[in-house]
Amino acid sequence: MLLETLPNPKVPDGICPRRARQQIDFLLLAIEALELGGSEAFLTDVKELGLQDIIQNRVTLWRLRATNPLRRNSQRRPLSLPEAKALVIIICHRARRLTVLTRQLLMVYDQLLEKQLSPDHHLRLSSYLERFRAHFRSRMNPKRAGVIAYSTNESLDDLALTLLSQLLFCTGTAGIQRLWSSLFDGDVE
Repeated sequence: MLLETLPNPKVPDGICPRRARQQIDFLLLAIEALELGGSEAFLTDVKELGLQDIIQNRVTLWRLRATNPLRRNSQRRPLSLPEAKALVIIICHRARRLTVLTRQLLMVYDQLLEKQLSPDHHLRLSSYLERFRAHFRSRMNPKRAGVIAYSTNESLDDLALTLLSQLLFCTGTAGIQRLWSSLFDGDVE
């Protein structure tokens, strides 16, 4: 039912573009860094949202995420639009549950910037950034040009904070539709 609320963009062969696959996986990575046991929560959400026809189990979820070409174990299989829709729905569902935490971390970050302090001065924000960096480095292929761009802690922290903002973007009115549309911005006519 939820899948039908999202339009099908005009993409070749009904396959998600590379940038959309990366963005979806990065958002899932940010959620895992925010929430211990995030990958288990994704599987719980699959059942709760009735998406078992698309994501049957943990292996299927891993295969869908492995369509991100920047991953160490990237699969060459394409990510279909229904599969991408299911992942976007999970992202938005989980992001709504993490709204308070996400908002707090972004507010703390803004306050630290005003005081010209590093994120290390706040335990929760520092922990999120540290986990995100660890997840990113352990799962992404360091030989890919797209990953080399994130070789420093500062660049990874910037990515992690940008993803936090995007997760907050997902929680608002029509968040699912807005995220879905943003994934294809510039990739469709």
